[in-house]
Amino acid sequence: MSVEKQLTEKQYYSMFINEHEEVHPIRVLGDAYQEEMQKDIPDLAYIRFAQGEVYFHNRDFETAIFKWGNIINELEPWAQKNTADAYYEMGLLSNAEDLYTAIETDNLTLKTEVSLQLFILYIERGKMDSAVEVIKKTVLSNPDYPQVTEIARKFFEERQDWQNAIELAVNEAIRTESSEWFGIVNSYVNNGVTKRLLPGYFSHALNVVYTLDRKQFEELTAALWNSYKTEDCYFTWLKEINYLLSNLEMDQNEHWEKLSALFKETYFSLIDGSYLIKELTDIIPDLLSNWIRISNSSQLVLASAAVLSWNELFPVSINMLIVSEAEKFISKMDHEIDELEECLKLFESILHWAEAHEMGENHRLKWMVQQLIDFETHHLLLTGLSGSGKSTFINMISGEDLQDSPTSSVVMFKDHPELEIDEINNKETVQLTDLVDFQERMDRRRNALESLIEFKRPNPFLKENRLAMIDTPGLNGNQYEVMKQIHAADTVLFVLDANAPFTAKERGILSQIHDQAPNVPIHFLLNKMDTIANEQDTVRIFNETKAEINSYLPDSKVLAFSSQNDRGQQLSELTEFIQSIKHTRNLEDKRLAKLLFFIRSTITELLQKRIDVENQLIESVRWNEEMHMKLTGALNQLKDTESQKAETISRSYGLIKTELQKEISGVIPKMLKECSLLIKENSDFSNIHLELNNEMNKRMQEYLEQTILPKYYTSLQEWIGQTKEEFIQSQQFLDEMAEGFNVMYGEERFKLECDFKVLDDWRRDTDRMTSRFILEPVNILLRRTPSQFLLKSAGKLLGALSQNKTMLFNKYKAFVENEDYSETVALVNARFFQQFELFEKALERDISLFFRGPASVVSRAIEEAQSEIETNQDLLGKMNTNPELFRDPLTLFEVRLRQFEWMTVAGKGAQTVY
Repeated sequence: MSVEKQLTEKQYYSMFINEHEEVHPIRVLGDAYQEEMQKDIPDLAYIRFAQGEVYFHNRDFETAIFKWGNIINELEPWAQKNTADAYYEMGLLSNAEDLYTAIETDNLTLKTEVSLQLFILYIERGKMDSAVEVIKKTVLSNPDYPQVTEIARKFFEERQDWQNAIELAVNEAIRTESSEWFGIVNSYVNNGVTKRLLPGYFSHALNVVYTLDRKQFEELTAALWNSYKTEDCYFTWLKEINYLLSNLEMDQNEHWEKLSALFKETYFSLIDGSYLIKELTDIIPDLLSNWIRISNSSQLVLASAAVLSWNELFPVSINMLIVSEAEKFISKMDHEIDELEECLKLFESILHWAEAHEMGENHRLKWMVQQLIDFETHHLLLTGLSGSGKSTFINMISGEDLQDSPTSSVVMFKDHPELEIDEINNKETVQLTDLVDFQERMDRRRNALESLIEFKRPNPFLKENRLAMIDTPGLNGNQYEVMKQIHAADTVLFVLDANAPFTAKERGILSQIHDQAPNVPIHFLLNKMDTIANEQDTVRIFNETKAEINSYLPDSKVLAFSSQNDRGQQLSELTEFIQSIKHTRNLEDKRLAKLLFFIRSTITELLQKRIDVENQLIESVRWNEEMHMKLTGALNQLKDTESQKAETISRSYGLIKTELQKEISGVIPKMLKECSLLIKENSDFSNIHLELNNEMNKRMQEYLEQTILPKYYTSLQEWIGQTKEEFIQSQQFLDEMAEGFNVMYGEERFKLECDFKVLDDWRRDTDRMTSRFILEPVNILLRRTPSQFLLKSAGKLLGALSQNKTMLFNKYKAFVENEDYSETVALVNARFFQQFELFEKALERDISLFFRGPASVVSRAIEEAQSEIETNQDLLGKMNTNPELFRDPLTLFEVRLRQFEWMTVAGKGAQTVY
């Protein structure tokens, strides 16, 4: 055992007892101590150090500390460390920490042991930051010391201190080039604790493990790749790994299966329409270059096609050496890739993107693609000029008159256990209930070609021949819509009229079909043979027609047909004919080419839709601005009408009130003056003023209630009737306004209904106000004016004397007849019209209520128009500011499409269709 090992394990004392193993160490050391003391210059430090160890092992810590306290030689640092250990064992942690931290030594082992003891002490004292610091320094200074890195790893993992745990594992993996440490790093990555570290952190480790173990390199790289997929730094990782791989000498023969699969998955996820091209230009070229370098045999053709398709759309972005290799690989190698499945994924990605961007759901296209992958059924498209007899032919096959008029829609007839009829357009699929509903759809003419019909029912002929027949409208100016169906067909059966077969017009149409779908075979049905006069002419016409057809289309076959022949015989001949023209070889490859055609058509249509959407937005903004201006003008007109009606109606009401006020002002003074007739010479002049005042009030009450109120009521009813006419005129004006806007909007959107309940409220209010009126007594002759005061005083003083009555009579009579009753009239008018004043003040509000509904409708329409303008201008701004948001995904879809077209052109399928 080395001295350092003895010191570390406190076994230094064993140096003194090797020859005395059966004697207790204390006795041996005691004897050694006494022997040393006999020397002239005794050196007791070594013995004391050893004695301290023995006392420590026997838990006599105080004696051990005493022994170690006087060590002054090379063992002094070890004695200090042991003393600290003793304090630690005694529970005096603070003392122990002070001693540990005070030790100064150059001995690496002692430094490491002190650090490990401090590490344990810090953990016990809860000083975790200090524990982390000391264990990291220990690993840094002496990583090869037994168990140091394992202690550190366990400590970091228990605390879930992944930052330090990862740092330790990566550093040790690089330092030791240990497979075990690289495995630990890999486990950290798989557990998801490395995601917060930038990808470049692992570059050195990947370089190192690549030189040591290619399999472990692939596993670690794949783990990191998967861990960064959902992180913000994913593109940084892709750049980092691409740079790393491009600088490594990698060989396809090493079978990089995991990496090859990751390259494929990553490439397709990047071009699925979720990213802009500018985000990918720094990534895709290197990604593809590395992919083709490491692709296994099953993916090499796919990777090569990806390189060629990307280079085709973005020239010079990939090293030409890589492009040349891709061309070599794709032309010489076979592949086992399920192209149909990959193309269907692309198709679904495009539709998903289109739906997410509100570009339509394309139910019709989805249905068409579903027919393409039905490899058990041969699709025969029936076409020809209008009147050629296609409907008769279809009825013969179905065994009943399904079509009694020319076909207006595209219909696919299929065998099925039960009757099912579906109408499919881009927006939806609608199930038709029965044959009547089907006939109605077939008879329509407007928008007939916007949808197609799938007609399924039991049909032995179709079932036996595994056939689906696509019937199209007669070609009469609608070739474009019909031509779109050609690519869904495996074979075209062109129906000719035997009375005028293979005309120049038909030859022109056939030329269009061949140009559009050169790989679709065309055969002919010579129809209406029963209309030919005799058998000789029938044979001649058939032979001449067949010869002329074959001069244009040498491989085409011709079948004669007559609706008058036996149906069984006709079906038998047709079956033989169908079997002769069916070609099932390379059917999947041909269907794949058609699928690629539909994908390209979809991309083209979506690009056009983008232009259409922009034009629609521009038109919508222009139209809504025009509507906003017209609606604002209409609202102003409505408010002007409201103000005008309010003024007219209020003025007419005011005239009624004014007339009545004038009448009251004229009648009441006269009525009061007539009360002078009630004064007699024998009247009691001491109370005459009271009697007159009461009578005057009584007469006014009767006048107001019996004369004025009925008259006011009648006038108000006439006024309400006149107002109703005004309101009706306003409603008519608003009805015309609403009709005009409804025409402009193309829908019954505006209904400007005024609130005629206002008139009912007025009638109720006027009935209530004119039903009765009670005039509070008016003080006419009881006021304290000088004239009234003198007169009343005289009456009381002189009224009892007969000789004064004549004088008082004349005075009172003259006073009543000559009194100015203007104040009384004003008071009566005020009291009478008081309850009508609230009604009058509310007129303007009530008229506003009458127009409130229409005003609200128009205001809401203005707000909606403004909202549409702002929304569409915002969309236009985004489209014009960032056109790549729409264009780039479709361009990337085209990259994927070209990839599969490259594979097809390379002899892996049928010829590409454009």
